[in-house]
Amino acid sequence: HSEAMEGSETRPSEAVSPKTHTENLLATLPKREGWSTPLLLYNNCWIRPHCLKDAMAVQDKLKPRPDDIILAAHPKCGTTWLKALLFTVLNRPRYTFTDHPLLTVRPHQLVPFIALRPGDLDRAEMLPSPRLLSTHLPLPLLPPAVSTLGCRIVCVCREPKDAFLSRWHFEKKLHQGISLSMDEAFAMFSEGCSPYGPFWDRYLEYWKLKSGQTTRGDVSKV
Repeated sequence: HSEAMEGSETRPSEAVSPKTHTENLLATLPKREGWSTPLLLYNNCWIRPHCLKDAMAVQDKLKPRPDDIILAAHPKCGTTWLKALLFTVLNRPRYTFTDHPLLTVRPHQLVPFIALRPGDLDRAEMLPSPRLLSTHLPLPLLPPAVSTLGCRIVCVCREPKDAFLSRWHFEKKLHQGISLSMDEAFAMFSEGCSPYGPFWDRYLEYWKLKSGQTTRGDVSKV
């Protein structure tokens, strides 16, 4: 009897590393081909696998501050120029026309993305308050504290047809091997299947935040 009991014992399961857990999750998500890289559907957002990994890191590691200012925009909707404008407004007393950082530094270096490039999260943590940050991520993929702490969110929108054309030309230029025709890309975009799509769902999430339908965070209309 004791031998039977010993034989029926199971070994404790080995702990699964965060990296393995993420890889297992990605393998179970709906997947669409067509754009330069495949897109996965996670929390009603079509997103590239490496971007989803970065988004999960944001949820785990980003520590929002109540006075954060976050520029939220769908890709190809004016992120770069609005970064320059916001940085200029917030730092107006600090610089003159001759020594302004925008004369020598790109806006993306002055207003870091939240986890779009290696080291972004570390740079964000080192910035003094109030921080000026930027993201393409949908609201549900940001830490809940972004909303509950009342961070300021500046959301920029663009005519979707123009945003689509910029996206398609950007993909063709950056990934010359892409075989997706404009008609095929437009069909996918219209279905909501494009990087960080569906397009209007992303803006509706932030609009509901502004309207007080979710939390007490604040979204600025530009």
